[in-house]
Amino acid sequence: MDLFEYQARDMFEAGAVPVLRGIVADTPEAAAMAAAELGPVVVVKAQVKTGGRGKAGGVKLARSPGEAFEFASQILGMDIKGHKVRQVMVAEGADIAEEYYFSLLLDRTTGKYLALCSREGGMAIEALAVERPDALARVVIDPLTGLDAAAAEEVVTAAGFAVADRGRIAEVLVKLGEVYRNNDATLVEVNPLVKTGDGRIIALDGKVTLDGNAEFRHPEWAEYADVAAEDPLEVSAKAKGLNYVKLDGSVGIIGNGAGLVMSTLDVVARAGADLPGQPRPANFLDIGGGASAQVMADGLEIILSDPQVKSVFVNVFGGITACSEVAKGIIDALKMLGEKDTKPIVVRLDGNSVEVGRHILAEAAHPLVRVEKTMDAAARKAAELAAEGE
Repeated sequence: MDLFEYQARDMFEAGAVPVLRGIVADTPEAAAMAAAELGPVVVVKAQVKTGGRGKAGGVKLARSPGEAFEFASQILGMDIKGHKVRQVMVAEGADIAEEYYFSLLLDRTTGKYLALCSREGGMAIEALAVERPDALARVVIDPLTGLDAAAAEEVVTAAGFAVADRGRIAEVLVKLGEVYRNNDATLVEVNPLVKTGDGRIIALDGKVTLDGNAEFRHPEWAEYADVAAEDPLEVSAKAKGLNYVKLDGSVGIIGNGAGLVMSTLDVVARAGADLPGQPRPANFLDIGGGASAQVMADGLEIILSDPQVKSVFVNVFGGITACSEVAKGIIDALKMLGEKDTKPIVVRLDGNSVEVGRHILAEAAHPLVRVEKTMDAAARKAAELAAEGE
């Protein structure tokens, strides 16, 4: 889960990382009021979960509430790399003497943390890493000890900071390391981390990515959800506990197991490649090992709610859960949905008790259900039905 900058700023402040005051606004009027409170100089910053805001015109320096109003009017509603700006943060201006870069991230190749630090901040770190790699210090951090005082000293030394500044910068890095650890983050980035004219070290920007696998430990993360930007079907599926991702095709997909669902997406895309409209998968939906009637009904309801869906492909391999139980779940789910189910459903069952499962579906003889024995045949039929429904 990526956080907005203002959320990262608040998290930094809670962790005793030095930051400047900031106020979130969703109207030009609110931005002007914030500027009047924080002035005389403020920065109006677009709140989107992507980089390149400055180049896109999403960051403006305002020297009065009137300018803050004007700039917020320009920034709100902007599209930055596909992200619509719904809020701005009005932040205090800073007397910047020097700009630095720092990030702490999970290095999955080594299973450890990696600290990146440079005396040259404020620019795209990717460009710096390519053009002048020597200017970017890389220090491997042991997850068991984290970014403690010793590791922070190693980072500031490797980055080549002036001896007189190392102690103050290292103190801030330790605090950022605590934010990383305490919030189960996979990335904490500050660009720029600045030294002000009076020698303070302040995080002027913040980017934080949280590890979704740790969500069960953090009920407070619920407040970070960007519901306005999320697909309503994905929001509904999440509320039902379904592992669902909206795609842009017309064939709804239900499978049990992420690997099987991924394979199903590929097979459906291939099957529809030579058909009118080239039907493609409309979603990823993994119902896991237990295909109960309720889970199946929830999955079908989400998929059938998508107006782009013209057909549904249920692809299940019976393992611990027998195909007979899956078939019963499908029939029961169709009864629960009633008139909501108006689109053809192609079912492919294989594995444990497959013959019994197929017999249950045949005996039910539901007018919208078609059973195919192989994955390729089922994918082709689902794609054909979607093409006919266009």
